[in-house]
Amino acid sequence: MSSPRFYCSEPLTVHQTLTLPESLAHHVRVLRLAAGCQIVLFDGRGGEYSGVLDFNGKIAVATLDAHHPVEAELGGQITLLQGLPSGDKMDWVIEKAVELGVTKIIPIAAQRSVLQLSGPRLDKRLLHWNKIIESASEQCGRNRLMQIVTPVTLEKALTEHKTENRLLCDPEGSEEFNSWLSSPAANLNHTPSITLMVGPEGGWSEQELDCARRHNVQTVKFGTRVLRTETAALAMVAAATAVLGW
Repeated sequence: MSSPRFYCSEPLTVHQTLTLPESLAHHVRVLRLAAGCQIVLFDGRGGEYSGVLDFNGKIAVATLDAHHPVEAELGGQITLLQGLPSGDKMDWVIEKAVELGVTKIIPIAAQRSVLQLSGPRLDKRLLHWNKIIESASEQCGRNRLMQIVTPVTLEKALTEHKTENRLLCDPEGSEEFNSWLSSPAANLNHTPSITLMVGPEGGWSEQELDCARRHNVQTVKFGTRVLRTETAALAMVAAATAVLGW
């Protein structure tokens, strides 16, 4: 049986005796782990540390004995521009994107997004999303945290995120998704990274499609069925990693 894995926000080093942060110590107690238990910690900077758990009264500590440079990242980088969906669908997308190996998510405050976030509500939601990333990373074995940023408009995202191989999912797209990934136009041997763009419920507006065209984004069709926004994002990520052999 593998040792329990935990994300630790404190920088980790070998032969360190670390007082676990309060939230992590609480998690350890909830799991009823005992002193002397072997655990694994990672700080998101790469690799993981094996160690032994101990308690000093109400304080939980870990003595780290070795660093293991193991990674579970993809062979290339995937950035997901996800139009903000309604309800808690974004939680699902974030959790599964971590499991599938996405490098970065940029939430898009799209014109047809029902969910609108600002002020304290936005801060609370970002904190919540980062907790999901940490928990999903613990579960799936990733030692580097997927990045998520503050929601922006599509125009701002495309202006600030100028990369090659930007694909926008659109039922009226000019080319099939898999065909484009396999074509010379993708140039993925030279630049092993792609950006996938999925709209919210109701899809992208005409203004947003015009914006994408101005920024030379490639529109692609993904299959013959219309998928829900949370399904399309994850299906495209999974398909891309399979087609590209990542």
